[in-house]
Amino acid sequence: MDEFWLPRSGPMPRPKSLEEARRVLAHEAFRAPNITQVTLEATEFTSICPRSGQPDFGRVRISYVPREKCIESKSLKFYLWAYRDEPAFCEELTARIADDIVAAIDPAWLEVTLEQNPRGAIGIVVTAVRGQKP
Repeated sequence: MDEFWLPRSGPMPRPKSLEEARRVLAHEAFRAPNITQVTLEATEFTSICPRSGQPDFGRVRISYVPREKCIESKSLKFYLWAYRDEPAFCEELTARIADDIVAAIDPAWLEVTLEQNPRGAIGIVVTAVRGQKP
């Protein structure tokens, strides 16, 4: 068994790095069934503000039209967990997540929306689109 596979049961290990999480996301992808679109939503996304060092909380919505592969939900959870200690602006995170998913499964179309919870009375919503929606 490859060292980057996630356990099939029991507690999930914490990602050692964002690079490891990217490999797991790609490795755990599975053959796409005959479907039109997939939407995944993570409501407990956490990252770090690069300026203040404070945690940023929010939700990530990922919609895509698969070609040959789909994202496995446990690997997505593992991947997103890797951002917990990652200092980056919301806009950068959204683009990175979109690019990493494209690298992992090569969807026909992808939309990633990150909704950062308000801090200082300002919330942020960022969307990154890759490809053309069929």
